[in-house]
Amino acid sequence: MAFKIMLQGTASSVGKSLLVAALCRIFKQDGYSVAPFKSQNMALNSFITDEGLEMGRAQAVQAEAAGIKPSVLMNPILLKPSSDKNCQVILRGRVYDSMDASYYQEFKPKLLSMIKEDFDKLSQSYDIVVIEGAGSPAEINLREKDVVNMGLAELVDSPVLIVGDIDKGGVFASIAGTLLLLNDDERERVKGVIINKFRGDLEILKPGLKMLEDIIKKDVIGVVPYTDVYVDEEDSATDAYYGRKSGGAIDIAILNLPHISNFTDFEPLKKIQDVNVKYVNKGEKIGDCDVLIIPGTKNTIGDLKALKDARLHHEILNLRKMGKLIIGICGGYQMLGKRILDPQHIEGPVSEMEGLGLLDVETVISHEKITTQVKSQISDDLPDFLSPIKGLFVNGYEIHMGISSTGEKSFSNIITRNDEKISVSDGCVSSDGKVFGTYMHGIFENTEFTRRLVNILRSSKGLKDIDYIEDYRKFKEREYDRLADVVRKSLDINKIYQIMKGSI
Repeated sequence: MAFKIMLQGTASSVGKSLLVAALCRIFKQDGYSVAPFKSQNMALNSFITDEGLEMGRAQAVQAEAAGIKPSVLMNPILLKPSSDKNCQVILRGRVYDSMDASYYQEFKPKLLSMIKEDFDKLSQSYDIVVIEGAGSPAEINLREKDVVNMGLAELVDSPVLIVGDIDKGGVFASIAGTLLLLNDDERERVKGVIINKFRGDLEILKPGLKMLEDIIKKDVIGVVPYTDVYVDEEDSATDAYYGRKSGGAIDIAILNLPHISNFTDFEPLKKIQDVNVKYVNKGEKIGDCDVLIIPGTKNTIGDLKALKDARLHHEILNLRKMGKLIIGICGGYQMLGKRILDPQHIEGPVSEMEGLGLLDVETVISHEKITTQVKSQISDDLPDFLSPIKGLFVNGYEIHMGISSTGEKSFSNIITRNDEKISVSDGCVSSDGKVFGTYMHGIFENTEFTRRLVNILRSSKGLKDIDYIEDYRKFKEREYDRLADVVRKSLDINKIYQIMKGSI
Protein backbone atom coordinates (compact mmCIF):
# COMPACT_ATOMS: atom_id res chain seq x y z
CA MET A 1 0.00 0.00 0.00
CA ALA A 2 1.12 3.52 -0.74
CA PHE A 3 2.42 6.11 1.65
CA LYS A 4 0.00 9.02 1.95
CA ILE A 5 -0.17 12.62 3.03
CA MET A 6 -3.24 14.87 3.16
CA LEU A 7 -3.40 18.66 2.81
CA GLN A 8 -6.36 20.37 4.43
CA GLY A 9 -6.88 24.12 4.60
CA THR A 10 -8.09 26.76 6.98
CA ALA A 11 -10.46 27.89 4.19
CA SER A 12 -11.12 27.60 0.47
CA SER A 13 -8.55 29.11 -1.91
CA VAL A 14 -5.63 28.91 0.51
CA GLY A 15 -3.57 27.09 -2.14
CA LYS A 16 -4.16 23.41 -1.35
CA SER A 17 -4.54 22.41 -5.01
CA LEU A 18 -1.30 24.12 -6.00
CA LEU A 19 0.65 22.59 -3.12
CA VAL A 20 -0.68 19.12 -3.91
CA ALA A 21 0.49 19.60 -7.51
CA ALA A 22 3.88 20.70 -6.20
CA LEU A 23 4.24 17.67 -3.92
CA CYS A 24 3.22 15.36 -6.77
CA ARG A 25 5.99 16.85 -8.90
CA ILE A 26 8.56 16.71 -6.10
CA PHE A 27 7.86 13.05 -5.33
CA LYS A 28 7.99 12.27 -9.06
CA GLN A 29 11.37 14.01 -9.30
CA ASP A 30 12.53 11.92 -6.34
CA GLY A 31 11.78 8.74 -8.26
CA TYR A 32 8.42 7.73 -6.80
CA SER A 33 5.21 6.91 -8.64
CA VAL A 34 2.62 9.30 -7.21
CA ALA A 35 -1.07 10.06 -7.69
CA PRO A 36 -3.38 12.81 -6.39
CA PHE A 37 -6.74 12.16 -4.73
CA LYS A 38 -9.69 14.34 -3.79
CA SER A 39 -12.80 12.44 -2.81
CA GLN A 40 -15.22 15.29 -3.51
CA ASN A 41 -14.58 18.36 -5.62
CA MET A 42 -17.00 21.23 -6.21
CA ALA A 43 -15.98 23.06 -9.37
CA LEU A 44 -17.25 24.14 -12.76
CA ASN A 45 -13.81 23.59 -14.25
CA SER A 46 -13.70 19.96 -15.27
CA PHE A 47 -11.65 17.60 -17.41
CA ILE A 48 -12.52 14.66 -19.66
CA THR A 49 -10.38 11.53 -19.40
CA ASP A 50 -9.36 9.29 -22.29
CA GLU A 51 -12.36 7.09 -21.41
CA GLY A 52 -14.77 10.03 -21.77
CA LEU A 53 -15.30 10.38 -18.02
CA GLU A 54 -15.58 13.74 -16.24
CA MET A 55 -13.47 14.75 -13.25
CA GLY A 56 -12.29 17.89 -11.50
CA ARG A 57 -9.66 19.77 -13.46
CA ALA A 58 -7.52 20.32 -10.36
CA GLN A 59 -6.90 16.58 -10.04
CA ALA A 60 -6.17 16.35 -13.77
CA VAL A 61 -3.57 19.10 -13.33
CA GLN A 62 -2.09 17.31 -10.30
CA ALA A 63 -1.90 14.09 -12.31
CA GLU A 64 -0.13 16.01 -15.07
CA ALA A 65 2.36 17.28 -12.49
CA ALA A 66 2.85 13.68 -11.34
CA GLY A 67 3.52 12.59 -14.92
CA ILE A 68 0.55 10.23 -15.13
CA LYS A 69 -2.76 10.14 -17.00
CA PRO A 70 -5.76 11.57 -15.15
CA SER A 71 -8.27 9.01 -13.88
CA VAL A 72 -11.67 9.38 -12.21
CA LEU A 73 -10.25 7.24 -9.39
CA MET A 74 -8.51 10.48 -8.36
CA ASN A 75 -11.84 12.33 -8.00
CA PRO A 76 -14.80 9.97 -7.54
CA ILE A 77 -17.28 12.77 -6.71
CA LEU A 78 -17.59 15.97 -8.73
CA LEU A 79 -20.23 18.57 -7.87
CA LYS A 80 -21.07 21.16 -10.54
CA PRO A 81 -23.28 23.97 -9.19
CA SER A 82 -26.13 24.99 -11.49
CA SER A 83 -27.68 27.51 -9.09
CA ASP A 84 -27.15 28.79 -5.54
CA LYS A 85 -28.83 25.70 -4.04
CA ASN A 86 -28.59 22.94 -6.66
CA CYS A 87 -25.76 21.05 -8.27
CA GLN A 88 -25.20 18.24 -10.69
CA VAL A 89 -23.71 15.22 -8.92
CA ILE A 90 -21.16 13.28 -10.97
CA LEU A 91 -20.02 9.92 -9.63
CA ARG A 92 -17.03 8.14 -11.15
CA GLY A 93 -17.20 10.40 -14.17
CA ARG A 94 -20.89 10.04 -15.01
CA VAL A 95 -23.88 12.21 -14.17
CA TYR A 96 -25.80 10.61 -11.31
CA ASP A 97 -28.47 13.18 -10.44
CA SER A 98 -29.19 16.82 -9.65
CA MET A 99 -29.57 17.52 -5.94
CA ASP A 100 -30.12 20.43 -3.60
CA ALA A 101 -27.72 20.94 -0.70
CA SER A 102 -29.85 19.37 2.01
CA TYR A 103 -30.61 16.23 -0.02
CA TYR A 104 -26.93 15.79 -0.91
CA GLN A 105 -25.92 16.21 2.73
CA GLU A 106 -28.08 13.20 3.64
CA PHE A 107 -26.92 11.27 0.58
CA LYS A 108 -23.14 11.68 1.15
CA PRO A 109 -22.59 8.88 3.70
CA LYS A 110 -23.78 6.35 1.10
CA LEU A 111 -20.71 7.24 -0.96
CA LEU A 112 -18.10 6.27 1.63
CA SER A 113 -17.65 2.73 0.32
CA MET A 114 -17.13 4.03 -3.22
CA ILE A 115 -14.58 6.58 -2.00
CA LYS A 116 -12.66 3.94 -0.04
CA GLU A 117 -12.70 1.51 -2.96
CA ASP A 118 -11.32 4.08 -5.39
CA PHE A 119 -8.68 5.25 -2.96
CA ASP A 120 -7.55 1.68 -2.32
CA LYS A 121 -7.16 1.08 -6.06
CA LEU A 122 -4.89 4.12 -6.31
CA SER A 123 -2.99 3.10 -3.20
CA GLN A 124 -2.28 -0.32 -4.67
CA SER A 125 -0.97 1.18 -7.92
CA TYR A 126 1.30 3.99 -6.71
CA ASP A 127 4.07 4.53 -4.15
CA ILE A 128 2.54 7.72 -2.76
CA VAL A 129 -0.95 9.25 -2.79
CA VAL A 130 -1.24 12.98 -2.07
CA ILE A 131 -4.73 13.80 -0.81
CA GLU A 132 -6.47 17.16 -0.99
CA GLY A 133 -9.23 18.25 1.34
CA ALA A 134 -11.95 20.79 0.52
CA GLY A 135 -12.69 24.08 2.22
CA SER A 136 -11.93 23.67 5.91
CA PRO A 137 -12.13 20.75 8.39
CA ALA A 138 -13.43 23.22 10.98
CA GLU A 139 -16.94 23.41 9.46
CA ILE A 140 -18.38 21.88 12.60
CA ASN A 141 -21.95 21.80 11.25
CA LEU A 142 -20.79 19.46 8.45
CA ARG A 143 -18.46 17.20 10.45
CA GLU A 144 -20.90 14.36 11.15
CA LYS A 145 -21.29 13.49 7.45
CA ASP A 146 -17.87 14.65 6.23
CA VAL A 147 -16.38 12.68 3.34
CA VAL A 148 -13.62 15.04 2.19
CA ASN A 149 -11.68 16.38 5.19
CA MET A 150 -11.18 14.66 8.55
CA GLY A 151 -13.81 12.08 7.72
CA LEU A 152 -11.72 11.06 4.71
CA ALA A 153 -8.44 11.21 6.66
CA GLU A 154 -9.91 8.76 9.16
CA LEU A 155 -11.35 6.55 6.43
CA VAL A 156 -7.97 6.07 4.73
CA ASP A 157 -5.86 6.61 7.87
CA SER A 158 -3.80 9.50 6.54
CA PRO A 159 -1.67 12.05 8.38
CA VAL A 160 -2.70 15.67 7.76
CA LEU A 161 -0.95 18.99 7.14
CA ILE A 162 -3.00 22.17 7.61
CA VAL A 163 -2.44 24.96 5.05
CA GLY A 164 -3.08 28.62 5.89
CA ASP A 165 -3.04 31.65 3.56
CA ILE A 166 -1.02 34.50 5.09
CA ASP A 167 -1.74 36.85 2.18
CA LYS A 168 -5.32 37.36 3.37
CA GLY A 169 -4.17 38.25 6.89
CA GLY A 170 -4.98 36.53 10.18
CA VAL A 171 -3.14 33.33 9.34
CA PHE A 172 -2.07 32.62 12.95
CA ALA A 173 -5.64 32.96 14.21
CA SER A 174 -7.05 30.87 11.35
CA ILE A 175 -4.60 28.03 11.97
CA ALA A 176 -5.03 28.11 15.75
CA GLY A 177 -8.80 28.40 15.42
CA THR A 178 -8.99 25.50 12.98
CA LEU A 179 -7.09 23.24 15.36
CA LEU A 180 -9.20 24.44 18.31
CA LEU A 181 -12.39 23.27 16.55
CA LEU A 182 -11.06 19.77 15.84
CA ASN A 183 -11.67 16.96 18.31
CA ASP A 184 -8.75 15.29 20.08
CA ASP A 185 -8.39 12.43 17.57
CA GLU A 186 -8.47 14.82 14.62
CA ARG A 187 -5.94 17.13 16.24
CA GLU A 188 -3.64 14.19 16.82
CA ARG A 189 -3.85 13.35 13.12
CA VAL A 190 -2.47 16.81 12.21
CA LYS A 191 1.32 16.50 11.98
CA GLY A 192 2.19 20.06 11.03
CA VAL A 193 1.14 23.26 9.31
CA ILE A 194 2.16 25.10 6.14
CA ILE A 195 1.94 28.85 5.71
CA ASN A 196 1.30 29.74 2.08
CA LYS A 197 1.44 32.87 -0.11
CA PHE A 198 3.96 34.78 1.99
CA ARG A 199 5.26 38.16 0.83
CA GLY A 200 7.99 40.00 2.70
CA ASP A 201 10.98 39.34 4.94
CA LEU A 202 10.94 35.83 6.42
CA GLU A 203 13.19 36.92 9.31
CA ILE A 204 10.42 39.24 10.52
CA LEU A 205 7.92 36.36 10.41
CA LYS A 206 10.09 33.82 12.25
CA PRO A 207 9.27 34.96 15.82
CA GLY A 208 5.57 34.55 14.98
CA LEU A 209 6.20 31.02 13.73
CA LYS A 210 7.82 30.06 17.02
CA MET A 211 4.93 31.57 19.01
CA LEU A 212 2.43 29.71 16.80
CA GLU A 213 4.22 26.40 17.38
CA ASP A 214 4.12 27.00 21.13
CA ILE A 215 0.37 27.69 20.98
CA ILE A 216 -0.74 24.83 18.71
CA LYS A 217 1.94 22.27 19.71
CA LYS A 218 2.52 21.50 16.03
CA ASP A 219 5.54 22.15 13.79
CA VAL A 220 5.51 24.68 10.99
CA ILE A 221 6.68 22.55 8.06
CA GLY A 222 7.53 25.60 6.00
CA VAL A 223 6.56 28.97 4.57
CA VAL A 224 5.83 29.07 0.83
CA PRO A 225 6.28 32.45 -0.84
CA TYR A 226 3.70 34.08 -3.06
CA THR A 227 4.85 33.11 -6.53
CA ASP A 228 3.90 33.94 -10.10
CA VAL A 229 4.26 30.33 -11.20
CA TYR A 230 1.46 29.33 -13.56
CA VAL A 231 -0.69 26.25 -12.93
CA ASP A 232 -4.31 25.91 -14.10
CA GLU A 233 -6.67 27.21 -11.45
CA GLU A 234 -9.32 24.94 -9.96
CA ASP A 235 -12.45 27.05 -10.26
CA SER A 236 -13.93 30.51 -10.35
CA ALA A 237 -13.42 31.02 -6.61
CA THR A 238 -9.95 32.32 -7.43
CA ASP A 239 -9.03 35.86 -8.40
CA ALA A 240 -6.13 34.77 -10.58
CA TYR A 241 -7.91 34.88 -13.91
CA TYR A 242 -9.17 38.42 -13.43
CA GLY A 243 -5.70 39.80 -14.06
CA ARG A 244 -5.27 42.00 -17.12
CA LYS A 245 -2.34 42.72 -19.39
CA SER A 246 -2.24 45.94 -21.38
CA GLY A 247 -0.16 47.44 -24.15
CA GLY A 248 -0.62 44.66 -26.70
CA ALA A 249 -1.89 45.06 -30.24
CA ILE A 250 -4.75 42.54 -29.97
CA ASP A 251 -7.49 42.92 -27.36
CA ILE A 252 -9.54 39.86 -26.38
CA ALA A 253 -12.56 40.24 -24.09
CA ILE A 254 -14.14 37.22 -22.33
CA LEU A 255 -17.50 37.39 -20.58
CA ASN A 256 -17.23 36.28 -16.96
CA LEU A 257 -20.62 34.59 -16.85
CA PRO A 258 -22.24 33.80 -13.47
CA HIS A 259 -21.80 30.05 -14.07
CA ILE A 260 -18.68 30.20 -16.26
CA SER A 261 -17.09 26.79 -16.73
CA ASN A 262 -13.72 25.66 -18.04
CA PHE A 263 -12.32 29.18 -18.12
CA THR A 264 -8.88 27.57 -18.43
CA ASP A 265 -9.77 27.24 -22.13
CA PHE A 266 -8.40 30.76 -22.50
CA GLU A 267 -5.18 30.56 -20.52
CA PRO A 268 -3.07 29.87 -23.66
CA LEU A 269 -4.23 33.21 -25.08
CA LYS A 270 -2.82 35.04 -22.04
CA LYS A 271 0.65 33.66 -22.76
CA ILE A 272 0.89 35.16 -26.25
CA GLN A 273 3.06 38.21 -26.67
CA ASP A 274 1.23 41.34 -27.85
CA VAL A 275 -2.19 39.93 -26.85
CA ASN A 276 -4.28 41.44 -24.05
CA VAL A 277 -6.92 39.28 -22.37
CA LYS A 278 -9.53 40.83 -20.10
CA TYR A 279 -12.53 39.32 -18.31
CA VAL A 280 -15.72 41.36 -18.38
CA ASN A 281 -16.99 41.04 -14.82
CA LYS A 282 -20.39 41.76 -13.35
CA GLY A 283 -21.31 45.43 -13.73
CA GLU A 284 -18.66 46.12 -16.37
CA LYS A 285 -19.09 47.02 -20.03
CA ILE A 286 -17.42 45.05 -22.78
CA GLY A 287 -15.94 48.14 -24.41
CA ASP A 288 -13.79 48.04 -27.51
CA CYS A 289 -12.02 44.80 -28.39
CA ASP A 290 -10.82 42.85 -31.41
CA VAL A 291 -12.34 39.57 -30.23
CA LEU A 292 -15.22 38.78 -27.90
CA ILE A 293 -15.41 35.27 -26.49
CA ILE A 294 -18.53 33.90 -24.83
CA PRO A 295 -17.33 30.94 -22.76
CA GLY A 296 -18.88 27.72 -21.55
CA THR A 297 -21.39 27.73 -18.71
CA LYS A 298 -23.19 25.27 -16.46
CA ASN A 299 -26.47 27.14 -16.98
CA THR A 300 -26.81 28.48 -20.52
CA ILE A 301 -30.32 29.91 -20.23
CA GLY A 302 -29.68 31.43 -16.81
CA ASP A 303 -26.45 33.07 -17.93
CA LEU A 304 -28.00 34.27 -21.18
CA LYS A 305 -30.70 35.96 -19.12
CA ALA A 306 -28.05 37.52 -16.89
CA LEU A 307 -26.23 38.75 -19.97
CA LYS A 308 -29.41 40.34 -21.30
CA ASP A 309 -30.37 41.81 -17.91
CA ALA A 310 -26.97 43.54 -17.90
CA ARG A 311 -27.78 44.79 -21.42
CA LEU A 312 -24.57 43.30 -22.73
CA HIS A 313 -26.45 41.86 -25.70
CA HIS A 314 -26.70 45.38 -27.14
CA GLU A 315 -22.92 45.71 -26.93
CA ILE A 316 -22.47 42.29 -28.53
CA LEU A 317 -24.75 43.19 -31.45
CA ASN A 318 -22.88 46.47 -31.86
CA LEU A 319 -19.54 44.63 -31.97
CA ARG A 320 -21.02 42.45 -34.68
CA LYS A 321 -21.98 45.52 -36.72
CA MET A 322 -18.43 46.82 -36.31
CA GLY A 323 -17.08 43.61 -37.85
CA LYS A 324 -15.35 42.33 -34.71
CA LEU A 325 -14.67 38.60 -34.33
CA ILE A 326 -17.12 36.88 -31.96
CA ILE A 327 -16.45 33.34 -30.72
CA GLY A 328 -18.70 31.06 -28.65
CA ILE A 329 -17.40 28.00 -26.83
CA CYS A 330 -19.93 25.33 -25.76
CA GLY A 331 -22.67 27.24 -23.86
CA GLY A 332 -21.41 30.43 -25.49
CA TYR A 333 -21.92 28.79 -28.88
CA GLN A 334 -25.49 27.94 -27.88
CA MET A 335 -26.11 31.58 -26.89
CA LEU A 336 -25.00 32.80 -30.33
CA GLY A 337 -27.88 30.90 -31.93
CA LYS A 338 -31.50 31.88 -32.49
CA ARG A 339 -33.21 29.81 -29.78
CA ILE A 340 -32.42 27.64 -26.78
CA LEU A 341 -35.12 25.18 -25.75
CA ASP A 342 -35.32 23.38 -22.41
CA PRO A 343 -38.61 21.46 -22.61
CA GLN A 344 -37.71 19.17 -19.70
CA HIS A 345 -36.64 22.09 -17.47
CA ILE A 346 -33.19 20.60 -16.92
CA GLU A 347 -31.55 23.98 -16.31
CA GLY A 348 -34.50 25.65 -14.59
CA PRO A 349 -38.09 26.85 -15.00
CA VAL A 350 -37.60 28.62 -18.35
CA SER A 351 -38.67 26.45 -21.29
CA GLU A 352 -37.37 28.63 -24.10
CA MET A 353 -35.23 31.71 -24.61
CA GLU A 354 -34.32 33.70 -27.67
CA GLY A 355 -30.59 33.65 -28.35
CA LEU A 356 -28.38 36.42 -29.66
CA GLY A 357 -29.33 35.50 -33.22
CA LEU A 358 -25.82 35.78 -34.65
CA LEU A 359 -25.79 32.20 -35.94
CA ASP A 360 -28.52 30.13 -37.56
CA VAL A 361 -28.52 27.60 -34.72
CA GLU A 362 -31.19 26.11 -32.49
CA THR A 363 -30.30 24.17 -29.36
CA VAL A 364 -32.36 21.73 -27.33
CA ILE A 365 -31.13 21.00 -23.80
CA SER A 366 -31.36 17.28 -23.05
CA HIS A 367 -30.56 14.88 -20.20
CA GLU A 368 -27.85 13.14 -22.22
CA LYS A 369 -24.45 14.57 -21.36
CA ILE A 370 -21.74 14.28 -23.99
CA THR A 371 -18.28 13.93 -22.42
CA THR A 372 -15.62 12.99 -24.93
CA GLN A 373 -12.05 13.60 -25.96
CA VAL A 374 -12.13 14.61 -29.62
CA LYS A 375 -9.94 15.17 -32.63
CA SER A 376 -11.42 17.42 -35.27
CA GLN A 377 -10.52 18.92 -38.63
CA ILE A 378 -11.39 22.57 -39.23
CA SER A 379 -13.75 22.86 -42.21
CA ASP A 380 -12.19 23.28 -45.66
CA ASP A 381 -14.91 25.65 -46.87
CA LEU A 382 -14.75 28.39 -44.26
CA PRO A 383 -15.29 31.97 -45.41
CA ASP A 384 -12.20 33.80 -46.70
CA PHE A 385 -11.71 35.70 -43.44
CA LEU A 386 -10.87 32.41 -41.69
CA SER A 387 -9.00 30.79 -44.58
CA PRO A 388 -5.65 30.48 -42.70
CA ILE A 389 -7.17 27.94 -40.29
CA LYS A 390 -8.89 25.82 -42.95
CA GLY A 391 -8.16 22.11 -42.77
CA LEU A 392 -6.15 22.22 -39.54
CA PHE A 393 -6.36 19.23 -37.20
CA VAL A 394 -7.11 20.14 -33.58
CA ASN A 395 -7.59 18.23 -30.32
CA GLY A 396 -9.98 19.09 -27.49
CA TYR A 397 -12.88 17.76 -25.48
CA GLU A 398 -16.66 18.11 -25.25
CA ILE A 399 -18.82 18.59 -22.15
CA HIS A 400 -22.40 19.55 -22.96
CA MET A 401 -26.03 18.60 -22.45
CA GLY A 402 -27.48 20.34 -25.52
CA ILE A 403 -27.89 19.26 -29.13
CA SER A 404 -27.53 22.05 -31.69
CA SER A 405 -28.81 22.04 -35.25
CA THR A 406 -27.85 24.53 -37.94
CA GLY A 407 -28.48 25.36 -41.57
CA GLU A 408 -25.16 27.17 -41.94
CA LYS A 409 -21.61 25.93 -42.48
CA SER A 410 -20.12 23.85 -39.71
CA PHE A 411 -16.92 25.01 -38.05
CA SER A 412 -15.24 21.63 -38.03
CA ASN A 413 -15.73 17.92 -38.51
CA ILE A 414 -15.05 15.62 -35.55
CA ILE A 415 -13.08 12.62 -36.80
CA THR A 416 -12.53 10.76 -33.50
CA ARG A 417 -14.31 10.60 -30.17
CA ASN A 418 -12.44 8.78 -27.43
CA ASP A 419 -10.20 7.34 -30.18
CA GLU A 420 -13.15 5.89 -32.12
CA LYS A 421 -13.37 7.03 -35.74
CA ILE A 422 -16.51 9.01 -36.59
CA SER A 423 -17.62 11.87 -38.82
CA VAL A 424 -19.76 14.44 -37.01
CA SER A 425 -20.17 18.14 -37.75
CA ASP A 426 -19.31 20.54 -34.95
CA GLY A 427 -20.16 24.18 -34.52
CA CYS A 428 -21.24 26.83 -36.96
CA VAL A 429 -19.76 29.78 -38.86
CA SER A 430 -21.44 32.93 -40.16
CA SER A 431 -21.31 33.69 -43.87
CA ASP A 432 -18.53 36.26 -43.45
CA GLY A 433 -16.54 34.22 -40.90
CA LYS A 434 -16.73 36.95 -38.25
CA VAL A 435 -18.84 34.79 -35.89
CA PHE A 436 -18.23 31.14 -35.08
CA GLY A 437 -19.07 28.69 -32.35
CA THR A 438 -17.83 25.26 -31.34
CA TYR A 439 -18.46 22.69 -28.63
CA MET A 440 -14.73 22.02 -28.41
CA HIS A 441 -13.07 22.98 -25.14
CA GLY A 442 -9.29 23.26 -25.15
CA ILE A 443 -9.09 24.40 -28.76
CA PHE A 444 -6.66 27.22 -27.97
CA GLU A 445 -4.14 24.71 -26.61
CA ASN A 446 -3.56 23.77 -30.26
CA THR A 447 -0.55 25.99 -30.92
CA GLU A 448 -0.73 26.25 -34.71
CA PHE A 449 -4.47 26.92 -34.70
CA THR A 450 -4.07 29.69 -32.13
CA ARG A 451 -1.07 31.23 -33.89
CA ARG A 452 -2.95 31.41 -37.19
CA LEU A 453 -6.08 32.80 -35.54
CA VAL A 454 -4.06 35.56 -33.88
CA ASN A 455 -2.41 36.30 -37.22
CA ILE A 456 -5.83 36.67 -38.86
CA LEU A 457 -6.51 39.44 -36.36
CA ARG A 458 -3.07 40.98 -36.82
CA SER A 459 -3.49 40.97 -40.59
CA SER A 460 -6.86 42.72 -40.28
CA LYS A 461 -5.06 45.50 -38.39
CA GLY A 462 -2.15 45.71 -40.83
CA LEU A 463 0.31 44.08 -38.44
CA LYS A 464 3.08 41.61 -39.22
CA ASP A 465 2.39 37.92 -38.55
CA ILE A 466 3.95 36.26 -35.52
CA ASP A 467 6.05 33.23 -36.45
CA TYR A 468 6.16 31.41 -33.14
CA ILE A 469 3.99 30.64 -30.12
CA GLU A 470 5.42 28.43 -27.40
CA ASP A 471 3.75 25.04 -27.16
CA TYR A 472 1.35 25.35 -24.23
CA ARG A 473 1.93 21.83 -22.96
CA LYS A 474 5.71 22.36 -22.86
CA PHE A 475 5.12 25.65 -21.07
CA LYS A 476 3.07 23.87 -18.39
CA GLU A 477 5.75 21.21 -17.88
CA ARG A 478 8.32 23.90 -17.27
CA GLU A 479 6.00 25.61 -14.78
CA TYR A 480 5.46 22.38 -12.82
CA ASP A 481 9.22 22.10 -12.40
CA ARG A 482 9.46 25.74 -11.36
CA LEU A 483 6.65 25.26 -8.83
CA ALA A 484 8.34 22.16 -7.42
CA ASP A 485 11.61 24.06 -7.07
CA VAL A 486 9.95 26.89 -5.08
CA VAL A 487 8.06 24.50 -2.78
CA ARG A 488 11.03 22.16 -2.26
CA LYS A 489 13.12 25.11 -1.07
CA SER A 490 10.30 26.31 1.20
CA LEU A 491 9.18 23.13 2.96
CA ASP A 492 10.99 20.53 5.03
CA ILE A 493 10.48 17.73 2.51
CA ASN A 494 12.48 15.25 4.62
CA LYS A 495 10.07 15.83 7.49
CA ILE A 496 7.12 15.20 5.15
CA TYR A 497 8.70 11.87 4.15
CA GLN A 498 9.08 11.02 7.85
CA ILE A 499 5.44 11.93 8.49
CA MET A 500 4.29 9.68 5.62
CA LYS A 501 6.39 6.82 6.96
CA GLY A 502 4.93 7.22 10.45
CA SER A 503 8.17 8.37 12.06
CA ILE A 504 6.53 11.59 13.30
